[in-house]
Amino acid sequence: MNDTPLILASASPRRRELLAMTGLPFTVDAPDVDERCTLPPREAVQELSRRKALAAARLHPSCVILAADTLVSVDDTALGKPRDAEDAFAMLRSLSGRWHQVYTGVTVVDADGCVHTDADGTDVHFMPMTDEDIRRYIATKEPMDKAGAYAVQGIAGLWIDQLRGSHTNVIGLPMTLVRTLLRRCGLM
Repeated sequence: MNDTPLILASASPRRRELLAMTGLPFTVDAPDVDERCTLPPREAVQELSRRKALAAARLHPSCVILAADTLVSVDDTALGKPRDAEDAFAMLRSLSGRWHQVYTGVTVVDADGCVHTDADGTDVHFMPMTDEDIRRYIATKEPMDKAGAYAVQGIAGLWIDQLRGSHTNVIGLPMTLVRTLLRRCGLM
């Protein structure tokens, strides 16, 4: 391992907790970037993570930057964070009783400015939710700042009966992919 400073370009407390599991010291600096993107979901998360990483790299030269972006996709349509309770209801209704995909793009910019980007995908199945289930869940406020209007590690876990792929990907930081990219930079 080297002593190059690691910067997490994300304000997500969940990503902070997951990255801390590596034992690597890091600081957090999440610059604002334009998150509008019309690419298909798997490509979009890679592009958005790249934007975040490059913005942070401009602020922190000679550091290793790690950035991520997560989208939920159903029928190849990206579901970002809900605008309001009505939007959250529509998202959760579309996921009820179905499989969908969660994609997280991860970009690491090494201390020399080389960009390493990849994405992970996980299939998630929701058990059927009644309209009342959805309304009660929305009333908890948990869905309001989450891609796809849910958090697998939260209350929504009550309805998730199957998951194929990385659990940490659904939380927002696929740790196997993170470890691979950080190794390329000599940090693991």
